[in-house]
Amino acid sequence: MRTIRIHHPEPLSDGQELALSEEAAGHVARVLRLSVGDELTLFCGDNREYPASIVEVGKRTVRVHLGAGSVVDRESPLGVSLVQAVSRGEKMDYTIQKATELGVAAIQPVFTERCGVRLADERLDKRIEHWQKVAISACEQCGRNRVPELLAPVDLKAWLAQAREGQMLTLDPLAEHSLSTLPHPTGPLSLVIGPEGGLSEAEIAALAAAGARGLRLGPRILRTETAGLAVLAGLNARFGDF
Repeated sequence: MRTIRIHHPEPLSDGQELALSEEAAGHVARVLRLSVGDELTLFCGDNREYPASIVEVGKRTVRVHLGAGSVVDRESPLGVSLVQAVSRGEKMDYTIQKATELGVAAIQPVFTERCGVRLADERLDKRIEHWQKVAISACEQCGRNRVPELLAPVDLKAWLAQAREGQMLTLDPLAEHSLSTLPHPTGPLSLVIGPEGGLSEAEIAALAAAGARGLRLGPRILRTETAGLAVLAGLNARFGDF
């Protein structure tokens, strides 16, 4: 039987009775057509799950009563941050959704010289909010109880200027290592994926100067929305929990 999982934006506690968010209530009542007595699972991002039963269904509200929460850890043992060049529309949504399913710890959208997408002010705020919803929905589907951190987009150069821990990988068809020969990562790992037009020579040089290690990913050129996901899957197969 399918478990219905709902993310709640506020902290949860054992025995609590609460109203679902407006969006979640609409989904539960109008889309799933659940009623009083039906059961579901709530999570708020603290790596715990709370069994819940519906105690009230109104026109605009759904109230639930929580049972005892428990830690259910489905996180990847690899602390990978996906540094993804912003792509257009559904392509970026797809990358965020699937990267979340593959266990990425954080997603850092970046603007590059050739990404072809520029967002600012209200448009940028709306896009960040939309991406956050995509990641939450992916967690509801895949069973994760932590939502990956979705950081505000920045220029790649600005991101490279920030201090960070761990190693950095970027795709390079001439790199020494492929996934099969890559040494085991130690500590956090940042995976930099360029846009469909590719990273510029200046950006490639800046990544190398910042200590990025090149990674060869076979003879075929993958799209920007595919490349990062292929690497994440490969890393999980070699070093993670696949």
